[in-house]
Amino acid sequence: MNILIVFAIPCYMATFARSAPLPERSALVEDPQSQEMVQRSRGLTEKILHAIPDAHKSCIRSEALKLNSSENAKLTLMASTIGIPSAPVLRVVSENFTLETCLRRVSEGLQLHRTLLTSVSPRLENKDRVTELLADIRDLGIQINKILKMVQGEAAVQPTPATVALHLPGDYEVQVAAHLTLVQLQSFGQDVVRCLRSLDRSSEDTKS
Repeated sequence: MNILIVFAIPCYMATFARSAPLPERSALVEDPQSQEMVQRSRGLTEKILHAIPDAHKSCIRSEALKLNSSENAKLTLMASTIGIPSAPVLRVVSENFTLETCLRRVSEGLQLHRTLLTSVSPRLENKDRVTELLADIRDLGIQINKILKMVQGEAAVQPTPATVALHLPGDYEVQVAAHLTLVQLQSFGQDVVRCLRSLDRSSEDTKS
């Protein structure tokens, strides 16, 4: 069974590379209103990360598919066979990685995982926790897009959606697809928290 998924995202592995912060961060991020959105986004991301283990436990029946396991690396070929794209790379905002690029990739990554979970959830026996997780991903996406719109202004250009077909012929493939999506979402979410923390002035206030 092929499921068409439409999303806008380049295929990158979800890794987090540390970069030296800009000497002066964008005036937008220094603005109280944008800071409030950054902090709200960070809270939503942490909420998503806390919800992932319960969502995984509720919908994955196989004992072999564990959320935090070194065995997950062996499922790379399976992910390719099913057609699950990698999440976008995130880095701390720097001279070589702009705020707009960071926010755009966060938005694209959220869109990817939301689309993947929406596609597999109808075939899960217990999807209640996944549905709740989807609502939080949607809310986070809204916050990130608000900040991104402020950065882009009138020159905002939306990426062209790409089309990907998931190959899910049976229940096992559905289970693996849900498992790998949650594993990747967890890694991506951890990177998002790091990015948002670098933009959150309240973190610096706490340290000082």
